[in-house]
Amino acid sequence: MAIILPELPYAYDALEPHFDAETMTLHHDKHHATYVANVNAALEKHPEIGEDLVALLSDVTTIPEDIRQAVINNGGGHLNHALFWELLTAESTQPSEELQAAIDRDFGSFDAFKDAFSAAATTRFGSGWAWLVVNKEGKLEVVSTANQDTPLSQGLAPILALDVWEHAYYLNYRNVRPNYIKAFFEIINWDKVNELYLAAK
Repeated sequence: MAIILPELPYAYDALEPHFDAETMTLHHDKHHATYVANVNAALEKHPEIGEDLVALLSDVTTIPEDIRQAVINNGGGHLNHALFWELLTAESTQPSEELQAAIDRDFGSFDAFKDAFSAAATTRFGSGWAWLVVNKEGKLEVVSTANQDTPLSQGLAPILALDVWEHAYYLNYRNVRPNYIKAFFEIINWDKVNELYLAAK
C-alpha cells in the first residue's frame, strides 16, 4: 500500500472566478502530487511505522529521526491539501446552527471570527496555513502554522483551513494575499466544516 493523491471532488474550473482552473490544476496535480511522492519515499525507509499520517503527525516523536522532517513536511503537505480540497465548493452553504452558536460563543460573532481568521492568514509570514480548530477543551480557536505543519501536532483538530503559500494564489491574485483570502470566504464548504466540528467537539 502507498499513500495516493486524492482526486478533486469537483472540476478544476468549478471554483472560478474565485479560484482559477490553472492554479487548481498546478496546485493539485503538481504541488500536492509532489508531497505524496515524497512522503511515500520517506515512509518506504521505515515500513514498520505504517502509513497512518494522522497518528504519526499527532505524535511526531514516533517518526524515526532520519525521516521525521520529511514526513512532517510532505505528510503534512498531503494531509493539509487533502482536507483543503474538501473544504471548497461552488455551492452555497452556511454554518450549522450548532457551529454558528460555537462561533458566537468563542469569537463573539461570525464577523469577529472572519476578522480573526483573515488576520491569521494575512500575517502568516512566508508560507503556511490559517486554521479554525477545536482545542482540547472543545472550544474553537484560530491559529496559523508555518510551512506544511499541521495543527494535529499541537493536539488541535482542524475543521477549516486556508493555504497561504504563494503557489495557492499567485497566478490569479499576484502578491495581494488579502484578495485571495476574501475570495476563499465565498467558496467555503460549510457542510464539511459542520461535519468536522461535530466529529471533533
